[in-house]
Amino acid sequence: MEDDFYVSSEDEGYYDDDEDNDDPENLEEEMMAYVESETPKCEVSSTKVISKESLLAAQRGDVQRVMDVLSLKEYHARTLLIHYRWDVDKVLAVYVERGKELLYEKAGVTMAEHDDTSQLSSEVMCDICMDEIPANEVTIMDCNHVFCNECWTEHFIVKINEGQSRRIKCMAHKCNAVCDEAIIRNLVSARDPNLAEKFDRFLLESYIEDNRKVKWCPSVPHCGNAIRIEEDELIEVECACGKQFCFSCLCEAHSPCSCQMWDQWLKKCVDESETVNYISVNTKHCPKCSKLVEKNGGCNLVTCICGQPFCWLCGAPTGSDHTWDSIAGHECGRFKEDEETDLEQTKKDLFRYTHYFNRFQAHKDSLKLEATLKKSVQRKITYLEENLSSSKDYSWTTDALNRLFRSRRIIAYSYPFAYHMFGDLFKKEMTLEQRTIKQNLFEDQQQQLEASMEKLSMFTEEPFDHYSEEKLHDLKLRMMNLSTLVDKLCLKFSQNCFLQLERRGESIRN
Repeated sequence: MEDDFYVSSEDEGYYDDDEDNDDPENLEEEMMAYVESETPKCEVSSTKVISKESLLAAQRGDVQRVMDVLSLKEYHARTLLIHYRWDVDKVLAVYVERGKELLYEKAGVTMAEHDDTSQLSSEVMCDICMDEIPANEVTIMDCNHVFCNECWTEHFIVKINEGQSRRIKCMAHKCNAVCDEAIIRNLVSARDPNLAEKFDRFLLESYIEDNRKVKWCPSVPHCGNAIRIEEDELIEVECACGKQFCFSCLCEAHSPCSCQMWDQWLKKCVDESETVNYISVNTKHCPKCSKLVEKNGGCNLVTCICGQPFCWLCGAPTGSDHTWDSIAGHECGRFKEDEETDLEQTKKDLFRYTHYFNRFQAHKDSLKLEATLKKSVQRKITYLEENLSSSKDYSWTTDALNRLFRSRRIIAYSYPFAYHMFGDLFKKEMTLEQRTIKQNLFEDQQQQLEASMEKLSMFTEEPFDHYSEEKLHDLKLRMMNLSTLVDKLCLKFSQNCFLQLERRGESIRN
């Protein structure tokens, strides 16, 4: 149990201020090798940014795969993919395991040979409008159902306007066949070209709206990009516009919190329940007019604006005669256990929430302020490149910044994580002793990462563009060493948080 949040003491061995360095050049080479070997390697699922321009090509790529394997027409392949949420592997798995007939039947794909309208009689009765229609004004679908073009068009227009254009089915009773999108497009465009364009747009956007592995970037204003994950897992991703978000819930990246934890934290922050807690702790209702009264002095006899005096301790109405230690004709010294217990618990809950919220917000504010460091550091690098000829590689500064930002974000979201993990969310799954031990170990590791991170933040703010080459070299070694330490601590801290969630039956990717 104690190993859940254990960090080896050897991780604390970053560069010592008092350590002598006899050979700086050799030390730098050794340090570079050390950093490369000790930097944690995280497996990151590959993602792909899909722009508006590449959306059609991405959709056609999946459609073509199904067309090639199953020898289908384009709209049949698209119908299959829409039904199976654009999961090509799922389509092929159903085909192998259950056969072609069941695959097509479930998706509404009809492969039966149908008659050509040229082979029909000169006039055909439409079963919808019950009129005799010339054969050249009717349309037959793959399912062999024939209706007049006017009825087909009206049917298509209604479905498109209802938002059902991705799988418009035949009008015949109990027919599950999906209509040919080319026929839909031709008939609708003759009546309303704008609606036909809307139909094509819906088909294109289906690749994102119905796709389990592709989602729109939630940036505001919208950048127009979508993100596709290659692996079958839900992760935190970054769009080309710079927006980082959780692929599962589309909220801001909130690791190590699970989606459930983050959702509850957001509700907690925006909910008025904490205001209600403050009111219940610091105010009392007037027994006459029921208005809330806040005590502003030390005397326990308070008077409402309606003129009613009452006892602050018990809330009962009284007269106005009183001394500092008693109210005339009133006694309320008997202990009421339930009311006192509820009030104390409310105070404890409010204090606990405030503790975690203040620290979460402080790190969020620090993250915003540190974002300006990037421009400042870049200016310093530019100055050094122009004025210091001995070295042109200053990637160690930007690398330190990236690790600082990542660890700062992890630390910030670790407070909502701790609020829920060691609060009521898993209260029934841990004994009080287990929760106390795990919380102490978690906080020890959290503070260890926090301390190293703050020291790294201090290093990045130093005016190293005005340092001598010797002092700059010394700072470089310190920052490289500390960056590696922060990265290792951050990775271990995150992994242990994920492990806690998995053991509680709550995956981080929930």
